[in-house]
Amino acid sequence: MSQASGSLTIADALSFFRLSCGRWRSQRSVHHLLHRRAEAGGSLIVVEELEPQDQRLLAIAALHGQDPAGLVGGCWVRWSASMAWDRAGEDHQGESVFGLIPTDERGREGLLLRDLGYAEKAPASSSFHMDERDGLLLSTEYETMNVWERFAFAGPNVRLRSSTVEGLSNNASFCVETRCCDDTPNKPSTGLQDTVAAPALSPLGW
Repeated sequence: MSQASGSLTIADALSFFRLSCGRWRSQRSVHHLLHRRAEAGGSLIVVEELEPQDQRLLAIAALHGQDPAGLVGGCWVRWSASMAWDRAGEDHQGESVFGLIPTDERGREGLLLRDLGYAEKAPASSSFHMDERDGLLLSTEYETMNVWERFAFAGPNVRLRSSTVEGLSNNASFCVETRCCDDTPNKPSTGLQDTVAAPALSPLGW
């Protein structure tokens, strides 16, 4: 089995999702290629696991025309953020549901179904696969842009994310997410109790 950074081993995408459950503080740097400027920020993200029989996941499978029998699980994600370039009173809060449908026997490749995309506010379907370092790579095609993302754990309480957006909006970003100190890898959270203390950015949600 391949090894993630440190001694952490992640067998499949479902295990990656489960390790992502909890409350996370996010610090992010986005490079806007058109403006040739970088924007920094942070956010609070809450991830809760959903069972395959959850009605929200069944609805997503139907929405995308997929067989719900292929679902192995998913997540309910909520986020609260603001961007450094926001106008007064502007903020970013939202929620989304993700469904996971593996297409290989090891569960390391497949489809990630969303009820709401972040690059475009419409249902979105991503292809995923896990690399030799147990990172999770997502590829999403929207009508006006393409997005590539990689998520990886540096340990059970630190997750790294990089992304590239090509299309009407061109940018590249890097994000460091740290688990809130009162959470454990398998402990679900009940809500967004904390507030974002710094200028923030995480329209990606999960």
